[in-house]
Order: sequence, then structure tokens, then C-alpha cells
Amino acid sequence: MSEKIMTSGAPEPVGAYPHARIEGDFIFLSGVGPRKKGSSDIPGVTLDDQGNIIDYDVVVQTESVINNVKMILESMGKSLMDVIDVQVFLTNMKADFKKFNPVYAKHFTDIGATRTTIEVGALPTPIAVEFKVIAKS
Repeated sequence: MSEKIMTSGAPEPVGAYPHARIEGDFIFLSGVGPRKKGSSDIPGVTLDDQGNIIDYDVVVQTESVINNVKMILESMGKSLMDVIDVQVFLTNMKADFKKFNPVYAKHFTDIGATRTTIEVGALPTPIAVEFKVIAKS
């Protein structure tokens, strides 16, 4: 079985891709950031007039990312308990990991999903954290 998933409950993708794709027994979510549905607003970020990041709160952004992942999964009748693997992209590992990790642990410790966390130079929008998720279908 192969199916592309677009859900009305999650923020619109910023490119030409679906929110998720089901392939066989797995659901592959596209990169999920913290934006809110129907808006270009990013929770926990302050931008200057040119759209450059002045300040951000990785805790607020991480909670928003997790909420967006939940919305996508719930649109398919799934939950965070179905998550198998999470790839986390942070734009500042040194400054943000210690704040990010407890938020992640609050939601994922009981699930036992595998995780890889890497630092990237930038993400497609002015965000500090993005998740790439694989779940059971």
C-alpha cells in the first residue's frame, strides 16, 4: 500500500511534498517544524524586519513541533505511541540541546522510539528545530 497524506489540521508544507506518506507498514512524515496552521508565524521566535532571527525559544518550538507531529499522526488514526524513529535537527546543538532534551523526554520516554539528533547550519524557514518521523501504519 502506498498513499500520500495531506491533513487539514497541520501547518501547510513549505514545499512540494505531502505531510506524510504510507508505504507498507510504515508512515514517513516529511520534516515537521513548529509553524502554526494557516500562518507563517513561528511560535517562540522573534524576527527583525528582514526576517532574520533576533531571538528564539527552543522549548516553545519543540512543544509546537511535537504538537504538529501529533496532529499529522492523529489525522491517520495514529498517535505518538506509533512512532518508531525520530531524527531531530537543531540549528544550535551547544545552546539548545540541554533545553530541548527534557521536552523531548517528556513526550517520548515511554514510547521508546529511536532518535538521532544532529546540528544543521540552517533550516528552510527561520526555525531552530525540526523533526523527521517514522511511525507504524
